[in-house]
Amino acid sequence: MSYNTTEKEHFAGTEKAIMVTNDREIRQEISDSLIKKYGKEPGTLIVHELKVCQGEARIDIALVNGAMHGYEIKSDRDTLERLPGQIKIYNRVFDTITIVTGASHFKEVATLIPPWWGIKVASCEDSGKITITEIRQPERNANIDAFSLAQFLWKDELVDLVMRYNVGKEIKRLTRAQLWAYVSENISLEELKAYVRECLKKRQAWRPDAQRTLNDD
Repeated sequence: MSYNTTEKEHFAGTEKAIMVTNDREIRQEISDSLIKKYGKEPGTLIVHELKVCQGEARIDIALVNGAMHGYEIKSDRDTLERLPGQIKIYNRVFDTITIVTGASHFKEVATLIPPWWGIKVASCEDSGKITITEIRQPERNANIDAFSLAQFLWKDELVDLVMRYNVGKEIKRLTRAQLWAYVSENISLEELKAYVRECLKKRQAWRPDAQRTLNDD
């Protein structure tokens, strides 16, 4: 695996990091930066701890607007034990993914994640301020799995989507799993992606501390 100049510089600098970061501090910094950047865009949703693939994993922060962006946090206090499994799950559904890692994990994280994932490094200054540095921008995911994406949808949302195609009423008797399969096999991926984003933005059942909808009027 090759590294660009910025990545090499951070490899060399990770040993210098003294103050460690934690999840809460990084999460707040990322959340604030997303609100600042996308706060004026209509219909933008930020969800914390979004369940993916029926709870196989939870992405730390999901940004839903014209695409689905995932942000996974690995602070200096976290371990990387679950990361390989999380990578496989997140790769099924997100258009772009960025990992935000503490400096102590940077070397190992850079070898574990796919080359199309973005990388940000979080460091803690002597003052206690958290600084986030972008090392690599994310690229588009070319291998989204339609079935896994459909698993974001509730049964009534699945039925509504299928009924757009004038399918008989018997579709309502299908189980949710059967509807996931039907949708993934019969609806174009681009249409499914747009519909999932639409449904996530419309939902009213998010925990109050789990989401913010920005300018949805």
